[in-house]
Amino acid sequence: MNRRTTSAIAITAGLALAVAAPLAASAHVSVDPTQAVAGSYAVITLTVPNESETAGTTRVEVSLPTDTPFTSVRYVPVAGWTAELVTETLPEPVTIGESSITEAVTSVVWTADAGSEIVAGQLQLFPLSVGPVPDTGSVVLPTDQTYSDGSVVSWSETVEDAEYPAPVLYINDAPAEDHHGGAAGDEGHDEDAAVTAGADATASTSDDAASIDVLARVLGIGGLIVGVVGLVLAFSMRRPAAK
Repeated sequence: MNRRTTSAIAITAGLALAVAAPLAASAHVSVDPTQAVAGSYAVITLTVPNESETAGTTRVEVSLPTDTPFTSVRYVPVAGWTAELVTETLPEPVTIGESSITEAVTSVVWTADAGSEIVAGQLQLFPLSVGPVPDTGSVVLPTDQTYSDGSVVSWSETVEDAEYPAPVLYINDAPAEDHHGGAAGDEGHDEDAAVTAGADATASTSDDAASIDVLARVLGIGGLIVGVVGLVLAFSMRRPAAK
């Protein structure tokens, strides 16, 4: 194989890697799904990625609301982790239905068993069943992530473009990414429905475009590989026979 053939293969391989490499994304603690129905019992999952290259996540604590408390909180056992429901007296009694609630689960703490911490490149899912979901705009779920080196990252910020955003469960409010600005009056329900339909159509179009983009990249890489093979064969056939 001569120098021209080797160079062509190297350039093509580098181009293929550049096209195929995924973009790095900033990971943070989040809740899924991001929206629940008022009055329902919802199963939500706290997603906790490890963001340290040198330490593992050993403890996760999510704080639950005290002004609109959940009267029922249950956790799904996670292998290698011990969970604790922390029940406390509420700052003020809260009326839910015909009952006055004076205490509730105010936080859930997961602690890793030895050897089960979340390490670099990993994430852990922590499912919870909560309810009834309060009839309110949204519920902020501040979460503290403790690492094996003693550092604590508090995912509790609620400002736009926060560095450490708190997970938020939206109820009557639309999720933050769906806000387009402006306010609607009582007469604006039809307009709201049209905007929602337009947003759904845009999301669908974006998904289709993303799928097409992925397919195009795959086909492009395949074409490059086929081209390399053809190039190698062509150069091999043009080499003069040894005398």
